[in-house]
Amino acid sequence: MSQPQADEGIQTSIDELGLPLSETTFVVLDLETTGTSATDARITEIGAVRVRGGETVDEFTTLVNPGIAIPATVTLLTGITQSMVATAPPVEEVLPDLLEYLRRDPGTALVAHNASFDTGFLKAACERHGHPWPAPPVVDTLRLARAVLGRGETRNHKLGTLAAFFGTPVTPNHRALDDARATVDVLHGLVERLGPMGVHSLEELRSVTKPPTKQQIAKRHLAEGVPEAPGVYVFTDANGADLYVGKSKNLRHRVRTYFTAAENRQRIREMARVVEGVTPIVCATELEASVRELRLIAERKPPYNRRSRHPERVHWVKLTTEAFPRLSVVRSVKDDGAPYLGPYTGLKEADRAREALLAAFPLRQCTHTFDPPRRTVEPCVLAQLGRCGAPCDGTESRADYTAHADAAREAMTGDPAAVVDLHTARIRKMSAQLRYEEAAALRDRLAAFLRGAGRSQRLTALAVLPQVIATRPGALGWETGVVRHGRLAASAVLRPGTDPAAFLASLEATAEHVEPGPGPVPRATAAEGELVLDWLTDPATRLVRIEGEWTCPLRSAEAHAEMTHWAHGRAPAQ
Repeated sequence: MSQPQADEGIQTSIDELGLPLSETTFVVLDLETTGTSATDARITEIGAVRVRGGETVDEFTTLVNPGIAIPATVTLLTGITQSMVATAPPVEEVLPDLLEYLRRDPGTALVAHNASFDTGFLKAACERHGHPWPAPPVVDTLRLARAVLGRGETRNHKLGTLAAFFGTPVTPNHRALDDARATVDVLHGLVERLGPMGVHSLEELRSVTKPPTKQQIAKRHLAEGVPEAPGVYVFTDANGADLYVGKSKNLRHRVRTYFTAAENRQRIREMARVVEGVTPIVCATELEASVRELRLIAERKPPYNRRSRHPERVHWVKLTTEAFPRLSVVRSVKDDGAPYLGPYTGLKEADRAREALLAAFPLRQCTHTFDPPRRTVEPCVLAQLGRCGAPCDGTESRADYTAHADAAREAMTGDPAAVVDLHTARIRKMSAQLRYEEAAALRDRLAAFLRGAGRSQRLTALAVLPQVIATRPGALGWETGVVRHGRLAASAVLRPGTDPAAFLASLEATAEHVEPGPGPVPRATAAEGELVLDWLTDPATRLVRIEGEWTCPLRSAEAHAEMTHWAHGRAPAQ
């Protein structure tokens, strides 16, 4: 007798069941804002509750200075006034702590009522202040309630209505922490409803509102045979063309998630229709996997990857090496001895950094050619305004102009105090005069300059080193890397019982040969250089050997960024 076939929508193995709800860490979040647009409005309060096994573990709450006026209607709704947020930290100071709160436990799920609203504001804040969005799995209690509660059980699915329906001890009142606490109890009430329906894992909980597509289900077999090891995976179509490149600590587990409800990105679900194969590339260490992912994406430019596809499309601010140097925004670094700031992913940010330097140093902005022969021209408006010494008509000597250019070079490669002091003084003055928009523009200009200067100084310090060997403890032993001129040249694991000296000698001998080059990123992309830097400077990493001197200016751009809140784009308090 033939056996009945299992329903294709039912998960049939323990591996497919995913993370049990009883073991899942949920961060239940609520934001209060100055409006509904993540582009124009700003966050005024954050409340979050960490929950595991049905119990509250800890809480996170803070008011946030939005840097803009709070509309009276919002104050009436939330009770949050301008005076309450005047001394509160800005979002750029709060954001790193909140992101760390979200990342503290691996696999943490983010829960919110009408989650797209809250995640939209957080993603916008991350983008404005240069933080990558961690992209946690999201559970939306609004959508969940619409799917779980039968028609007529509640008059609507607003948080206040659901809180009353489930009898939560905390009543939502449009204050972030209280609303987050109420959402915790609403989540528990909805999960209790779903238990008898066989929903016991995070993946199943998320599939209640958005089940996997038929194409996803049909492609689950692609994860079979993929090793459970760190590395890179490449999805391909029927012709073998690359579709998507990713990395993971566990290749099989990560590949499997693409064909479950845990994967709800629309473009990736669309990819499931055309994907026909997956190529795993096992890597010795997590660092190697991260670097290989970046290199493969940059080389192959798979259509379903959004980030890192075009590392060549960056901008730099360059101080030219002409007789009378000027600041120019360029697309590449040359071996010309010029200092560079960056890289910047957008032209707007590069222009802001250039404007910050021009505000501090009266450098010319014309494109006149001075050498040879010297051609005298009429001075421009900037010279008449005192923002340029007019070397074009001989008013300023070459020696005097060179002093300004040397000071700009020092600000770019060493101590940026001249730029920082000028902008912070002007920002304070404008804030005192209630000229907040002008102050914010100066703040953004200074922040862009410091970000670019900090990146180029850090990357240059690493790029000049012929070799760095470092190691850190891992699951299988000591994960060791060889870095040459900022590029990862080799990676391997020193396993217990192996002779360390012989291991290091072999790794060094087989490492990629890397020639030196000009600028901050001569032999690697900026993304790879920063990834390697983060690994090398992690407290768990131990430096084994350094060839050359690894130094950075004592009063570097990074040091200034840590000392002044303006460096991170803080809005002036109102």
